[in-house]
Amino acid sequence: MRTRLVPAAIAAALALTACSSESYEDITANCAKALESRAEGDKEKPSACKDVKEDDYDTLVISSVLEKDGWVDKDGEVNTDKLLNPDGTPDPDLGLDDFEPR
Repeated sequence: MRTRLVPAAIAAALALTACSSESYEDITANCAKALESRAEGDKEKPSACKDVKEDDYDTLVISSVLEKDGWVDKDGEVNTDKLLNPDGTPDPDLGLDDFEPR
């Protein structure tokens, strides 16, 4: 009887743990949200990111900075205007004499 009870208890504990814990995808999504909302210049690792692997955290930080600075949009598409003209001035070869920076 005891030999049946132990595996059943272990299975129940594992099932409860799986139900109550977040998936890694959820953890990284929460980390990305925390990075988006942190104050300008804040370099501290948000508590929501404590369980994110170091390489994944570095990627999320870089992604957050690129989005905040306008280099990529929320879909990850590169802003070619900013890439080609980072200072906001038009390319003289494009013939945009009346261009006004944003």
